[in-house]
Amino acid sequence: MNPKLCQSGLTVACQTKFTAVLAACLLVSGCFGGAEQRLQRPISAASPLTAPGAAAVAVRVQHGTASSPTGCTLHYRLYSTASARPGDLVVLGHGFLRSQARMAGLARALAVAGVSTVTLDFCTDPLWTGRHIRNGLDMMHLAAARGARRVVYVGFSAGGLAALVAGRNDPRAVGVVALDLVDAEDLGVRMAAGLKHPLIGLVGGGSACNAWNNGLAVYAAGREATVERFPGADHCDFESNTDWLCPLVCARGAPASWAVRRAILSAAVTAVTGLLSNRDG
Repeated sequence: MNPKLCQSGLTVACQTKFTAVLAACLLVSGCFGGAEQRLQRPISAASPLTAPGAAAVAVRVQHGTASSPTGCTLHYRLYSTASARPGDLVVLGHGFLRSQARMAGLARALAVAGVSTVTLDFCTDPLWTGRHIRNGLDMMHLAAARGARRVVYVGFSAGGLAALVAGRNDPRAVGVVALDLVDAEDLGVRMAAGLKHPLIGLVGGGSACNAWNNGLAVYAAGREATVERFPGADHCDFESNTDWLCPLVCARGAPASWAVRRAILSAAVTAVTGLLSNRDG
């Protein structure tokens, strides 16, 4: 099985395995979710990065939809706090065949750090195609719909590739943070070569699910790219929080410790806040 082809859009050889996994996913509503309320009341909660005993921060989670110019309805959640800086926004993308629920931990941590964050469910028609360019354009559209003036695009796995497409093409972007990015047909390499803003890559160990770290070639092509490695992490450790399904497909053995996952989460928050701070002038 060619892992690169599996990530860019499943081939016939890959479909048997992923069809079974998808069926299980649908049974537990892990990938696509169901109906949601339009607005939740503020939830007082500590970030996973908050020191024990620290005061909880009220995070408002707003559910909404936006009509995509590429042909579908985007379902999103906006995580924000009273201390958020107006005009600054993170748009956060999930991995292939995953959902925005799998990025909620990072979104909440970013909100607690003072950065409003939008997660979204990428469109899935047809199901087996990656549509990374369209996903990137949808991320840009959502940033515009929320009235953002400065944007950091963040994404996990194939969502990292979509974030790179958005960061390359949105003049409001101040940088891109990729979580164990997976490239497809060298799209990421081409986007990184033309990116005028910093690109920060958080990278785990090589496996089939990250196409044996083919994202490293993307960072090598970037003019302002930096890489932070987490040798003990597998692909699923870059979700927050992950579920039983991702390790079933991607885990390389014993799961990483909570310390590794916490370090990844902390590094992602630091990268985003650093990009926004560095572009204040």
